[in-house]
Amino acid sequence: MRPLRVVVVAWWLNLKIRSQSAFDGVLGVLYPLIFATIVFLVFRSGHAAPSALLSAAVGASLMGVWSATSTTAASSLQQERRQGTLELLVAAPTPFTLLILPVTLSMATIGAYSLVATLLWGRFVFGIHLVVQRPLAFVAACLATVAAIGVLGFLVAIASVRYRSAWALGSALEFPVWLLCGFLVPLSLLPDWTRPVSWALAPTWGIEAVRAAAAGGNALPGIAACLGLAAVYGAAGALLARRLIDSARRDATLALS
Repeated sequence: MRPLRVVVVAWWLNLKIRSQSAFDGVLGVLYPLIFATIVFLVFRSGHAAPSALLSAAVGASLMGVWSATSTTAASSLQQERRQGTLELLVAAPTPFTLLILPVTLSMATIGAYSLVATLLWGRFVFGIHLVVQRPLAFVAACLATVAAIGVLGFLVAIASVRYRSAWALGSALEFPVWLLCGFLVPLSLLPDWTRPVSWALAPTWGIEAVRAAAAGGNALPGIAACLGLAAVYGAAGALLARRLIDSARRDATLALS
């Protein structure tokens, strides 16, 4: 139970820290509403069917979760390095993975606000009625997708620790990921070579599960695939973190930025 307790306590601490950040606050509060407004106006100008508007509302809500995670996750370890705390995290007796994973999970949790805010924005401002046929499955799919995005952010954070402009890498990944995951554009409209990439991204299955639950379909396969890929991301991130830390210790390059 100790690793779980470490993750929960660190997640809660980082959640409180990031809730006081002006940058994360603006990014988390205004960004989703801007995205949602653009999406709703585009779909409405094209005289989209109510089902398409419903799908757009769900996709736009999860876009905000990924947008709140991608840039900040990529730059999280660089921030620790600039603050002089990266060495303390690496030297701590707790595994490094258990200290970084709660950071990105807290970002995804803050981004989860956008999921609720976007749906309410569409309901009261644009009159989009969201009728969820299977509420419990809908909530479970949303939670699984938010968790998977947090773990994907963890993998991005670990993979970009050696880049001086890691935040730029996170920003560069923001739009391709939500495009490949089918948040707004159906995967059938994308080139065939993108399908394997889309299937390898956990949010792809998460958004499918959320839409299936809202329409009354079976969301369990999507939830299972989403959580399964998240577990793969976590294992890959843990192995990569160990290799990078061993390399940084051997070459004495941990504090270099």
